[in-house]
This record gives sequence, structure tokens and C-alpha cells, in this order.
Amino acid sequence: MPAYRLFGAETSPYSLKVRAFLRYKGVDFEWVTRSRETETDFRALARLATVPLLVSPDRPVSQESTRMLFALEASHPEPSATPDDAALAALSLILEDFGDEWLNKCMFQQRWGNTPDRDQAGLRALVQLSGGKRPRAWKAPSVQITERMADRLPLVGAAQENWPVLDASWRRFALNLNAHLKEHLFLFGGRPTFADFSIAAQFQQMLLDPTPAEWLKDRAPFIVAWCEHMDDPKAGGPFAALADLGSTLAPLFSEDVAKTYLPWAKANAEAIRKSSGQVSVTLDDGTFGQSAQKHAAEAFAAVGRQVSRTLKDSTALGDFLGAAGCLNFFQRAEATADAS
Repeated sequence: MPAYRLFGAETSPYSLKVRAFLRYKGVDFEWVTRSRETETDFRALARLATVPLLVSPDRPVSQESTRMLFALEASHPEPSATPDDAALAALSLILEDFGDEWLNKCMFQQRWGNTPDRDQAGLRALVQLSGGKRPRAWKAPSVQITERMADRLPLVGAAQENWPVLDASWRRFALNLNAHLKEHLFLFGGRPTFADFSIAAQFQQMLLDPTPAEWLKDRAPFIVAWCEHMDDPKAGGPFAALADLGSTLAPLFSEDVAKTYLPWAKANAEAIRKSSGQVSVTLDDGTFGQSAQKHAAEAFAAVGRQVSRTLKDSTALGDFLGAAGCLNFFQRAEATADAS
């Protein structure tokens, strides 16, 4: 029997993120598609209603994708997904959180906010739940799934008033990422990092949906190829030096991460600190508002702590973040770390 069991879904970016990581590590595991047939087994293990869920031989059951990656990296250090350069490792964690917490909003909006996309996605989810087969009476349950997921748009941060911000964000980021991947096999050189697994999983989902898929295939062919590779990635060489990445890596941070994810993440963290139920932040593309998200605040705090520790010893990281307009978002975290 495989040492690991991963309950997941092809429609879940976080499931694909962890599955690809297990494949990269060469770990023997069983992929268990969540469906009506496997629901009893899933519920017996789960504390949350969402996938992925990872059963490990020597660790408690986990349902948080980033924690899964850290645990697997510790248990199976080779091939490494963590650069030796602490600055690159910190930048990878920033981009991973960007993928998990911000780009996911963009993906969710594209899937459930566009009529043709959500109709196909609803049927796709129903087929998955039905064990890979379309039921005879499929129209009504497919519509029910579609309506239920569309109702979740505001909870995710993809309410209609946020659509212009999200739509501009993912397209701008994709163009810059495509330019970067034209020059590099992965985000940080010859092998993937946590950031690759996170961001690729979101774009892999977009490639399932007709509206973003058509745009990506036309405008971002290197992302399409990278997403195919990231389904079962193999290291193609060492991590690159930051100096060799900067010209195409920097725009990912300066043109989107610094202008969307970081302002939102900092405002969200402040709202949680003040026990405020709502977040509203003015971005370059417009005002973005949603309910405050505790999990996102906790994830950003963890990233902030790592970035703060690295900044103490890495002038390269400080120079890069400063030039990209990102450094000020971590100065509060750095001050908190010093105080503790």
C-alpha cells in the first residue's frame, strides 16, 4: 500500500499543487478522487469539508496545502524545492502566497463569474462527484452546483464589483510571467519552488475554462507549456542566481504583487487584528472589498516572519523588494519580529 493517500479533485488547484509536489518528490502515493463513492472515507478523516486531504505515514492528517509542502520537503529533501539562497527562498514564499490567496480569487471569478465557463464547470464538478460519469439526470444538479458556487463569489472576494480589478490583475501578471518563463524553465531557474506549484495550479484551472484558456493559449504560450510540465515536473538544473533572474522576475513583483496582493494582504491582516468584518483597499485598478479572511491573514503573517528573518542578513532581498515597491509591506512584520 502506498505510504501516502491524497484525497483531491481535478477541479481543485490546491489538490493539483500537492499532487504535483508528491510526483516531483518521487513519493509513492494513492490519488483518491473525492466523489460519492469515496465520501465516507473522506469524512472519516476530514476536519474541513474541502480538499486536498493528505494521509501521511508519520504525520497527522493535513488539509492545508502549504503545510503539506513543508512537511514533504522536510521528509523528502531531494530533489529540493527550496533554494539555498535565502533571498530566493523568501521570494518564493511571497509568490506562493500570492498564488494561493490572490490568484485564486482571479481563477474563481473567471470560472464562476462567466456564463459559459460556469456552465461547463458545474457539469465537470458533477461528473467528478459521480465517479467520472455523467448521470442521466444531469441538468438540474449541474445547475444547482453552478448556482451554489456563484453564490460563493463574494465570500472568496470575487463579487461583481471586484471583477475589473481581478481581471486586470491576472492578465497583467500572466503577460509578465510568460515573458519570464520564456527565459527560464521555472520561476527560480532549473527546478521548481513552492511558488511554481502554487501559481501553476491556478493557471492549470484557468486552462480548463474556455474564456481564460483561449486568452492564455493566444497570449501566454510559455505559461501553457509550463503548466503542462508542472503536472509532473522534473528538475532540469540548479536554481539560478537572483542577479540572473532579476530582469524578468522583478516585474512580477513590481507590476502586480506590490500593487494587488500585498496591499490587500496587509489590509486584510489589519482588519483581522482589529476584529473588523470587512476589508476595503484602494488599488491602482480600483477599490477592492470583501469580508476579512482569517486564514489569509495567518498565511501572510507566516510569510512576513520568514521575510523579516531573511531581511536581517540579506541585503539582496532588501534591495530587490525595495526596488519592486514591496519592502514597506514587510516593515511592520520586521519591526514585530525585532520586538519579539
